[in-house]
Amino acid sequence: MPKTFYEFLMTQRNPESYEPVASFANNAFLDSAFPKQETQFEPLSKYLEENAPYLPSMTIFDDAWQLYLAALD
Repeated sequence: MPKTFYEFLMTQRNPESYEPVASFANNAFLDSAFPKQETQFEPLSKYLEENAPYLPSMTIFDDAWQLYLAALD
């Protein structure tokens, strides 16, 4: 079974970093409603667009998604 996006994102956490993907990961960790079992782009994108005020730009999610896909290979 492939790693979920959330599991991957947690590997990007770094409370001392201001790098956008690290900040996204830090905030997603604090988001108790984050879809932790999701592996598909569309449901994650929809959730983030509607429920993630901590994500200043969806481009950050797109970048994180590309890193996730690369990590699955």
